Amino acid sequence: MNRTRSHDESIIEMIRNDHEFAAEYLKAAFEELDLEGGESAFLIALRHIVEAKGGMTEIAEKAGLSRESLYRALSPKGNPTLRTMCRVVHAAGLTFASLA
Repeated sequence: MNRTRSHDESIIEMIRNDHEFAAEYLKAAFEELDLEGGESAFLIALRHIVEAKGGMTEIAEKAGLSRESLYRALSPKGNPTLRTMCRVVHAAGLTFASLA
């Protein structure tokens, strides 16, 4: 069976293989936060980063969060606190300073 990779799978693989790409990818999403749909796009990007850097369970553990609350925070209708986002970004091996 010939399986075509999804866009999400391709992005996650690129993030997994290239730390600089991961930082640039999240930076681009951060820069678009003020645009319509920007918040949702940022959460999608952060979800991709989480999946590439160990998955929801591992990153939740590193961030001191439950897996369920991380799923909720990064869901399309999620509304994570700044504290939660900082914990997740740091648990994934990135910093907000690198987004500037």
